[in-house]
Amino acid sequence: MNLKKIILGVCLSLSVSQAAIAQRVELDRVVATVNNGVILKSEVDVLVARVKKNAEEQGTELPSEETLRVQAIDRLVDKEIMMQLAGRMGLEISDAQLDQTLTNIAQEQGGTLADLRKTIESSGESYASYREDIRREITTGQVMRANVDRRIYVSPQEIDNLIKIMETQGGNNEEYDIGHILIKVPAKATADEIQAERDRADNVLKLLNKGEDFRRIAIASSSGAKALDGGQLGWMGINDMPTLFAEAVKGKKKGEVIGPLRSGAGFHIIKIQDIRGQQLVETTEVRSRHILIKPSIILSEEKAKTMLEGFLKDLREGKADFAELAKKHSEDPGSALKGGEYDWTDPNTYVPAFRDTLASLEKGQISEPFRTTYGWHIVQLLDKRTADKTEIAKRNRAHGILFNRKFKEESFKWQNEMREQAHVEVLPADK
Repeated sequence: MNLKKIILGVCLSLSVSQAAIAQRVELDRVVATVNNGVILKSEVDVLVARVKKNAEEQGTELPSEETLRVQAIDRLVDKEIMMQLAGRMGLEISDAQLDQTLTNIAQEQGGTLADLRKTIESSGESYASYREDIRREITTGQVMRANVDRRIYVSPQEIDNLIKIMETQGGNNEEYDIGHILIKVPAKATADEIQAERDRADNVLKLLNKGEDFRRIAIASSSGAKALDGGQLGWMGINDMPTLFAEAVKGKKKGEVIGPLRSGAGFHIIKIQDIRGQQLVETTEVRSRHILIKPSIILSEEKAKTMLEGFLKDLREGKADFAELAKKHSEDPGSALKGGEYDWTDPNTYVPAFRDTLASLEKGQISEPFRTTYGWHIVQLLDKRTADKTEIAKRNRAHGILFNRKFKEESFKWQNEMREQAHVEVLPADK
């Protein structure tokens, strides 16, 4: 990151001999400025190479090199804005927190951290760079969550209405694999500018209806968050989609292209790539209690872990009471006053490390200290049951659906606001 504070349009002079003319070799250069930060050509190169590799693996045809680089710069600008905001918020991801996330990624792929490293390096990427990319992903996710959550309110009436709709739909368990293209319209666009973007959206729609590859068109044309992923939003139920999409896909068939759909963000084009019946499964709920210790400037990672190891030793020897330790020492404000206890909860709502640790425990067993994004924990599994279809469970599910839907819509609005407030300048390619 220190390199970003140095003017990087530097060239290295190599003196071959006294008579030879010194040659200049470009090390790196700035391709865009974002407030007081910069985007480097090397960053764009890495992202473009990654997109090309993914496209090759998936058999996706890509747009021109120039279009790819424009899209890559756009994504990197958004990330730089988020990272600058994280700096102003004082948000930092520790190495221990990063290592825990990487371990979770490796486990989800069925391997170890060493296996993940080998996979990354065998693809030609630097593992150190990959680590920092993941650190930035975690950081930007937390920045967005912190700023968008407070903008969302789900009313009891909205929950009641959704429950009625869900009950009316009954057996409608279909899920849709959605492709998405956004033709963005600036917040203060004139009527002519809006019409120009509408015309552009119509042209994109014509290309898709002629059978052009959706992923390639999305990479070339979309301003959506998933543009460089070919506009792939993945599998969604009707209740998980933005309202605009949910209304549009009803009654449509696999392969249909829908749009342009107008929203405050611009014009949307969506493709129903596949439809499947959603599998209903019984949910296991757990009741647990934990003690959380957060590392800080005063309390190091090692000391936080050692502190919990001491608690664990006393608990196993019967010298301490879990609830009393939690009330006195736990830094989780939501559970500390209740002796660290969480009521019946679907474990999938917890962060992966907490969820996986609970899954490894027998009833009454206490875990070894482990790290999550929140800090160091020990957790005890108190009980386990098959989820009941109670009114509370219905309301919690309805709230979660509404919250996630609003989060997707509000996060896009918030990102646009941050982009408009930032001073962004993309430099000409020959500079």
